[in-house]
Amino acid sequence: MYDVAALEGAFARSIYSGKFHYTAVTGSTNTDAVEAARAGAPHGSVFFTDEQTAGRGRGDHGWQSAAAQGLYVSVILRPSIDAEHMPLIPLAAGLAAAQAIGITAGRQIDLRWPNDLLIGHRKAGGILVESKTESGMPSFAVVGIGINVHQRSFDPDLTTPATSLELEAGRKISRQVLLISLLESLQHETWALQDAGLRAAITARVAFMSSWVSNRRVEVHGPQACIGTTAGLDEHGFLLVRTESGIVTVQTGGIRAANEDKEDNAAGS
Repeated sequence: MYDVAALEGAFARSIYSGKFHYTAVTGSTNTDAVEAARAGAPHGSVFFTDEQTAGRGRGDHGWQSAAAQGLYVSVILRPSIDAEHMPLIPLAAGLAAAQAIGITAGRQIDLRWPNDLLIGHRKAGGILVESKTESGMPSFAVVGIGINVHQRSFDPDLTTPATSLELEAGRKISRQVLLISLLESLQHETWALQDAGLRAAITARVAFMSSWVSNRRVEVHGPQACIGTTAGLDEHGFLLVRTESGIVTVQTGGIRAANEDKEDNAAGS
């Protein structure tokens, strides 16, 4: 269980003040947050739970959300940015999650574009961003983040083997402390989205900490399916892949090492 009163106190002077929405069990925190955003819920609204019965990931994949085993949270953002900068939000969220995991569990995250949180070759969590634009301007973005915290066993048939923070750290990890650290980092990264120079730094930081965005042989899944070698990120955060036919700018979809061909338990909330 979370101490919601303590969370409210910790963020009394933040974008989250008075905007925490906790339920013990829900279908999907992202579904709850999207519905609330469409109804006018404000920037900084936080939806979190102990258990999801219909957790969602990118591409209609499911996300395993065992009771009290992981962090399942979605945040409504209404950033003052142009729609062309919206693809940076998953990267900014990835940086925030990586910082929180580093602070809480002492483990370095490898960001697999665009939404996977890896520790070594194992998946510890992921991100699902759902957004709406109106007249070329963002109306809202819901950032869903799922992180494995207490889990000790996983489906052995996953393409990318899974792990949890406790397995990696070898000690107990507090979901409350992790959530506080995550929200603090996400607020900072959200603010950075609104500054041109700091937006450029987001892609540079992702490229620095990710082993996947440069010189990695990958297979792209999605509308721009191809096989090639990653060649960095463009200014929008899109992945550049060098193929036999030239550079492909991958705007959506996912990547795996070129020798992986099974479906993964995609990330999300």
